[in-house]
Amino acid sequence: MRVLVAEDSVLLREGLVRLLGDLGCEVVAAVGDAPSVLPAVRAHRPDVAVVDIRMPPGMTDDGLRAAVEARAERPDLPVLLLSAYVEAGYADLLLADRRGGVGYLLKDRVTSIEVLRDALRTLVAGGTVLDPEVVAQLLIERRRPDPLAALTAREREVLGLMAEGLSNAAIADRLVVGLGAVEKHAGNIFGKIGLRDDGSENRRVQAVLTWLRSR
Repeated sequence: MRVLVAEDSVLLREGLVRLLGDLGCEVVAAVGDAPSVLPAVRAHRPDVAVVDIRMPPGMTDDGLRAAVEARAERPDLPVLLLSAYVEAGYADLLLADRRGGVGYLLKDRVTSIEVLRDALRTLVAGGTVLDPEVVAQLLIERRRPDPLAALTAREREVLGLMAEGLSNAAIADRLVVGLGAVEKHAGNIFGKIGLRDDGSENRRVQAVLTWLRSR
């Protein structure tokens, strides 16, 4: 089994490389930041990727976004997310494509080499592996009201086009409306979702993530 490891902690990264070697896996690349994930996938064509969620440069969900990007380019790539945190939205984002080959395990719950081995085998076979704590959080999330319920049909359409990567100007062209109208819709979307203006593009990213998680 050819494995890509993406982990920013040197100790954890080297530990994973050694453990995987003990399992008989070939670690084809070991990277320490999110921007290196996709180039490594392209260059080495791994059978599975083991990716930390919080990685440089942003130390938020950079690893997750790199994994999603890699899966978009290589839909058959199994991905095992490793994290010290339970954040159900991350699992939702990868599970949304319903292709299988996705796992989310908590680092401190991987208590033996067998757990890691079995998880990788399941993913490569097209299965799904979720830590029980992640499953519990997913069930809680399902009971919560839809964060997009307050959006109008047009606002949902605008948000969907944001998720495709279109700028406000490109959205205006697509919908054949003025730029001001799109900016007003965007402002309404951010307000209804509860995203405050922090002076950056972060609200746009968070709104798109909210849209993807609701799919």
